[in-house]
Amino acid sequence: MEILFVLVPVSLVIVMIALWAFVWSVNSRQYEDLDKEAERILFDENVNKKNPVREENA
Repeated sequence: MEILFVLVPVSLVIVMIALWAFVWSVNSRQYEDLDKEAERILFDENVNKKNPVREENA
């Protein structure tokens, strides 16, 4: 039963850290454009067409 006196404050601290991280990410516009990053993988903008980079050990 004494462990509750430790676990409850520790869990509240963890929740407050998670809440602070979420508020920080929203305020720093981390969630502003979610589709851009999802579509970025579909387009190769920086590939040199004359000399494409090839993996040696593939």
